[in-house]
Amino acid sequence: MNNSVMHRDLIVFGEDWGGLPSSTQQLIKHLSKTRQVIWVNSIGLRQPKLCKHDLKRALDKILAVGAQKAPKMADSSDRFTVINPKTIPAPVGFFSRYIAAALLSYQIRRVIKQTMLVNPILWISLPTAVDVVGKLGESAVVYYCCDDFSALQGVDHETVVSREKQLANDADLVLTSSKVLTAKFNRRNTITIEHGVDFKLFATPTNPAPDLPNNGRPTAGYYGSISAWLDLALLDEIISRLPHWNFVFIGEISVDVSLLRRHHNVHFLGPRPHHQLPKYSQHWTASLLPFLHNRQIEACNPFKLREYLAAGRPIISTKFPALSPYLQFIDVVDGASEMVLALKKASNTKHTDQLKRQSVACDSWQVRADKVARFMDRL
Repeated sequence: MNNSVMHRDLIVFGEDWGGLPSSTQQLIKHLSKTRQVIWVNSIGLRQPKLCKHDLKRALDKILAVGAQKAPKMADSSDRFTVINPKTIPAPVGFFSRYIAAALLSYQIRRVIKQTMLVNPILWISLPTAVDVVGKLGESAVVYYCCDDFSALQGVDHETVVSREKQLANDADLVLTSSKVLTAKFNRRNTITIEHGVDFKLFATPTNPAPDLPNNGRPTAGYYGSISAWLDLALLDEIISRLPHWNFVFIGEISVDVSLLRRHHNVHFLGPRPHHQLPKYSQHWTASLLPFLHNRQIEACNPFKLREYLAAGRPIISTKFPALSPYLQFIDVVDGASEMVLALKKASNTKHTDQLKRQSVACDSWQVRADKVARFMDRL
């Protein structure tokens, strides 16, 4: 096997492969066309709690233990192996960290031997994997950071932040998804790689989804996690002011939305597969980005921003830094009154905006992956 410097293989610590689309999955999917990949499913960012969700997840992890070939991806090599590891999630003490690292290293080294990786690059998206650095025969370490973990909900902040600091020191290259995150690290080896878009998927005309409201009313839509970063009070006010509009929310709900459910014109459709989202975003009246102003949103670079642009419908958003390259295509609002006015303006826009689409036509995930590959080739 020819493991040239130009196509060094990868060992990737990310979330569970095949779950909700992530930038790590998108980039690695394209990078895997020219190199072998071992993908290690999530080792966790917090210790599990005694609750139904965590116990079910732990059981699923136990039953899924082992290495397996990833599902065949278009234009990708067959040399893609997924590991479901046995480990201790987000260990705290020295002894538990030592045991967790030893367990992980043993499982991964077996697969490295089977797949004959030589001098691979270690790609880490979860800081809790820092304890395996130097234990897998890697030739370089890349830290790919897409979140401000100190502000992210659902993680053990003290544990993850300390691991991240160690990882940033150990990494040969730090890649971030936003300029805010790049400034946070303030290192010469830190580079911003903003998120890409599956332009063909979101720009190719498609039929509307059958469950998208079709009652002759204008529709404002949002898809993604329905979490604490949404400004529910703002949404409640604009929904109250626009009773003749439909408000559609697509995604998993992880926060109390009873404030919105009380409105007759609100529709929670639940999660939808990523490839079906254009059936909604191309056909509703306006796409919403109604975020709170906090540290997590300041650092974010949401997938849906470029996907909304590729869909070509009006976009209405609260203010956050990642909007800056596209401000001419987005109605940025401050408060309910401005959002209501923007929605009323959007209701008069019947055509698809080709300029919006063209603004992200050159921002494909393949383009982003090619850029990442060039930086890795220099390591």
